[in-house]
Amino acid sequence: MAESFGVRLQERIRALGPLCVGVDPSPAVLGAWDRPDSVEGLEFLSLAVLEASVGHAAAIKPQVAYFERFGSAGYRVLERLIADARDADVLVIADAKRGDIGATNEAYAAAWLDESSPLCSDAVTVSPFTGVGALTPFFARLSAGRGVFVLAATSNEEGRVLQRARSDDDEAVEDVILRSLAEINRREEGLGGLGAVLGATRERPRFDLASLAGPYLVPGVGAQGASPEDVGRLFQRCPPGTVLVNVSRAILNVGPERSALRDAVRTWRDNLAIFL
Repeated sequence: MAESFGVRLQERIRALGPLCVGVDPSPAVLGAWDRPDSVEGLEFLSLAVLEASVGHAAAIKPQVAYFERFGSAGYRVLERLIADARDADVLVIADAKRGDIGATNEAYAAAWLDESSPLCSDAVTVSPFTGVGALTPFFARLSAGRGVFVLAATSNEEGRVLQRARSDDDEAVEDVILRSLAEINRREEGLGGLGAVLGATRERPRFDLASLAGPYLVPGVGAQGASPEDVGRLFQRCPPGTVLVNVSRAILNVGPERSALRDAVRTWRDNLAIFL
């Protein structure tokens, strides 16, 4: 069995800090960079962000939607970004938010987590709202050292209606998800590769966050309003190296000058490391 993604990520966070840099080449960001909203602009921004992250961030997180909108040409850029990140020893979390019934999930899991796929990433984000059990094809790749981050409590306000709805046992949906992930992680030794997405703008759930036995991917920091201090308070009891914090716009907005991007990555890394 391959070393778990959780262990690999924990080692990377201990070495480089808890920062994940979001690669979000939106039309607004490309415009601010004085770059065309085109495949060429997409590639320029993506590779610039990767270059600034090497040696300073534990991972990058390309938002797949911004590549997907250009069809096959956008996917070619994403494939290059993933390959270049692997060559540079930077972990890649594909923010694809896939999730459907089991048979369809088998194809999604093969696309994002199988070595034979040009989109193969270290980890992928998935949605559990067809049921955590339906995500089994993704979980089957954990033994190969891949990671899966399941949406539990996202940073967007409108998600709270669903995520905090109560089950028949008076358990919030977000707590059901977190508990289910912890039960799967505990089947393995060490830190598991099954993680949760939990926004820094959210209140602490009832679930004991320190007991997940896997990593957290934390959006909502920077442009969405949460601070490093907020992250530290929310995850204060979690084991070292288990919290990975994504920062996107607050870093991308300083571009496109390479040294400014690198300085922003270092500053966010250092500020987050104070509280985690």
